[in-house]
Amino acid sequence: MTQQSSHASTPSGTTSLVQQVGSLIRSARLGRSLTQAELAEQVGTSQSAINRIEHGSQNIGVDLLGRISDALGRDLITLGDRPRHTHLRVHGGHQLHGSIDVKTSKNGAVALLCASLINRGTTRLHRVARIVEVDRIIDVLRSLGASVVWSEDGNDVEIHVPADLDLTHIDADAGRRTRSIIMFLGPLLGDHDEFRLPYAGGCDLGERSVQPHLIALQHFGLAITAEAGWYHATVDPDVPENVSIVLTERGDTVTENAIMAAAVHEGVTVIRNASPNYMVQDLCFYLELLGVRIEGIGTTTLRITGRSVIDEDVDYWPSEDPIEGMSLLTAGIVTGSEITVRRVPIEFMEIELATLHEMGLRYDVSPEYEAHNGRTRLVDVTVHPSRLHAPIDKIHSMPFPGLNIDNLPFFTAIAACATGHTLIHDWVYEGRAIHLTDLTRLGADVRLRDPHRLDVTGPTHWSGAEVSCPPALRPAVVILIAMLAAKGESVLRDVDIIARGYEQLQERLVSLGADIETFHD
Repeated sequence: MTQQSSHASTPSGTTSLVQQVGSLIRSARLGRSLTQAELAEQVGTSQSAINRIEHGSQNIGVDLLGRISDALGRDLITLGDRPRHTHLRVHGGHQLHGSIDVKTSKNGAVALLCASLINRGTTRLHRVARIVEVDRIIDVLRSLGASVVWSEDGNDVEIHVPADLDLTHIDADAGRRTRSIIMFLGPLLGDHDEFRLPYAGGCDLGERSVQPHLIALQHFGLAITAEAGWYHATVDPDVPENVSIVLTERGDTVTENAIMAAAVHEGVTVIRNASPNYMVQDLCFYLELLGVRIEGIGTTTLRITGRSVIDEDVDYWPSEDPIEGMSLLTAGIVTGSEITVRRVPIEFMEIELATLHEMGLRYDVSPEYEAHNGRTRLVDVTVHPSRLHAPIDKIHSMPFPGLNIDNLPFFTAIAACATGHTLIHDWVYEGRAIHLTDLTRLGADVRLRDPHRLDVTGPTHWSGAEVSCPPALRPAVVILIAMLAAKGESVLRDVDIIARGYEQLQERLVSLGADIETFHD
């Protein structure tokens, strides 16, 4: 291990390095079956310090980092204080067991962080997912002058936005690595006549136009020109009191952008063809706490009465993530296991479960109970080993309340376990389906019919292989889950993208009995 600085710490604009190091420590500790207290005793510090380090909320000196490396038998930092590329080694082919909770929504957290820009009071978000995508948005918020502070246990985040944002120093690097930066447009319309945002980035999923956002937000006076990697936004203040919008695309982020623009518009806005998906509902619940009146939550027509000045101290608990719920259920299904996934937001999983029932999956669902936000309905789902068969019709996604677009890739691995032929139609993305053909390396019969359709024939006799992680989040996780079913040893290389949308996924699968270890070249 080579050190070139006195601390493995970074300024607030580059917090992801500290958190990556903490994640490496946590992964290595769990790999050696050590508790935080046991590791703390070995290196001469406190359990609470180890907890803060693993959550990326405490600086770590070189001496302590060296002691932790020795205790874990692993070099954690390479030349230049940069973590090395992370790979996973999976010994699959055996069943999982036990129970696991679904964590809160990554997409919901990102939308709420963007929405915090409209509040001049203090926003406290509880049980927020500690993932790279969240870190990037927080880096951007801090670069604008907002105070963003994590709680000592790393679960909650407190945001305070100053009266005057410093838009000239926006963190362009963090902004370009997430498509979520586009959701800064709506909140910023209320206070700024002119500003710039970096081009949006994110997963490699093919062409995804921002035009629907611009069409929706032009009703609030927004005009955009593109120049040298930036969106240059100008805002015409002459906007009518009552605004009516018909979205040309029932997308989640475009709906959220329009909602946030309406929230700071002193008047009534009607949005038709709105997405009623889980992250949109989370955003609406939060805005209601800020005094924004919203009628029609959960439907495709919203009537919003906004406020030009919002200064409220609020606490909000984001709802659980249906995509993570589907990920964990898929791990149980493809390994032929009996596991219980707790805190599943059932409203956003009903079509998925109905489709699985049609394919022959045996599962039990508990009575419903409330999420911490008091609004989202949760259940516990127990899946049992089942003989699956291909569905009669194709499997395709639809805007909510249809099968979730982000849950569709998991059905490729499930269909590969089913007897018969399944057509998977991913009509939204031009480039995502091709990444799922990597399942053939593990023995699956997955054929690309065109950029949007896959033919899957099962059942599959999974076998271990080495695969490079695709540059798209959900296909990457699908391949990792398939490796759990593959007999022998598999290697998934360059898995950093998984941290964009999942917190400690490897460790949580290990808690269910998966045999996964992290290694670095």
